[in-house]
Amino acid sequence: MRTVVAAGSERRGDIMLQPREVEFQAKKKENENLAFRTYLKIHADEEKLDKQFLALHKKLFRSYDCSKCRNCCTKYAGTIPEEDLCQDAAKLGRSVQGFIRQYLKPEADWEGNYETLHIPCDFLNEKGECILGDCKPENCKNFPYTDQPDRWGSLYSVLDVVSVCPVAFEIWERLKEEYGFRYRGRK
Repeated sequence: MRTVVAAGSERRGDIMLQPREVEFQAKKKENENLAFRTYLKIHADEEKLDKQFLALHKKLFRSYDCSKCRNCCTKYAGTIPEEDLCQDAAKLGRSVQGFIRQYLKPEADWEGNYETLHIPCDFLNEKGECILGDCKPENCKNFPYTDQPDRWGSLYSVLDVVSVCPVAFEIWERLKEEYGFRYRGRK
């Protein structure tokens, strides 16, 4: 694991970025990250790239405690699939309608997902824990999706999570190293 030195883009050590630094560092590297995304679209083999993402995901998440970060919970609204409403409502001791009224926008989106009323996610408590516990939605469990197939086809989405998740940021930086990518544009 590494850290980005505040004075520039040099990297050193084995410490991942702190959650509060990720958005700032990703913004500083926005043009570089877009250029690397284009580079991958032209040069990367889709299957090999998925394997690289998966290997880095497993390696970095092995020692990362997401409960110490929760950027994803504080930067995004939560979404609950319609099929999870009954179990989630029961988990919190509410009726489905009471659960929707208290935590969710009243209408589902076109995919049948209900969004929380607020950002940060309404299911994040004061201690930084998800009150849904084991009932937390799959989209939350799978974030930042860096172990999912078809990363080549969704590199713009990867750029979104790189600005939120310290592990996704580090995966992206390590991929640059693996590909020998050097950014020559403006900093």
